[in-house]
Amino acid sequence: MPVSSRAASFAAGARDTLPMIVGAAPFGLIFGALVATTPLATWHGQLMSLTVFAGSSQFIAAGLFATGVGYVVLWATTLIVNLRHMLYAANLLPHVRHLNLRWRALLGFLLTDETFAVTSSHFHRHPDDPMGQWYFFGSGLSMYLNWQLWTLAGLLFGAAFPRLQTLGLDFAMVATFIAIIVPQMARMPWAIATVVAGASAYLCQGLPYKLGLLVAVTLGIAAGMLTLHAKRRDGGRASRTGKRDGVLGTDTPDERTRLRSQETTTGGAQ
Repeated sequence: MPVSSRAASFAAGARDTLPMIVGAAPFGLIFGALVATTPLATWHGQLMSLTVFAGSSQFIAAGLFATGVGYVVLWATTLIVNLRHMLYAANLLPHVRHLNLRWRALLGFLLTDETFAVTSSHFHRHPDDPMGQWYFFGSGLSMYLNWQLWTLAGLLFGAAFPRLQTLGLDFAMVATFIAIIVPQMARMPWAIATVVAGASAYLCQGLPYKLGLLVAVTLGIAAGMLTLHAKRRDGGRASRTGKRDGVLGTDTPDERTRLRSQETTTGGAQ
């Protein structure tokens, strides 16, 4: 059962996001160290984390800025990378549609890959949770504060560890996502969506501007939805067939005689 109070829901969201917080810490540290090697000032890196709060886009933006590309290319590239958040928002919209604009804007800003994974899982288990927005808020805010802390650590101490990006610390987030995704693959639509998305991401990794990620997400969702629709259709067809077989199985001459006798007796009593 979902927790009932605002504070408990908020704490539950933060608690369930703890594995993601641990996995995201190296990313924040590496981003801060990366900014220290670019023409960006230290406060630019922290301001980017405070206002953008999108790890992959921040990495790309910092790298592109270091190469001297124009702002139009930089904005367009980060926009394409972040288009996946529209799919996340569409998935969560039925659970936050009733909230006012300030709530939806706040939760939209805090929406990340990690928060989506935790929150969508919660809403799948508790679709009618009246305090779901507080769970969402707890998950998103904990990730936000964690990202600021480790960005700052990378900015301050990144120069002392110039080869920090080569240590493979970013695998912590990959391992975290694997731990979340694998249990959900017990259901066929989710398993097919995962396999299709993974294969598409591998095959499309050479596309420019990280378009392979968007293609993989789109194909994975489409495959999962088609499988789910086919499963429901087959289930409905089997249910209708079972009912029809049940009716035909009892429609014997003796059964019809008994039913007519009951109707006559009932009619006479009336």
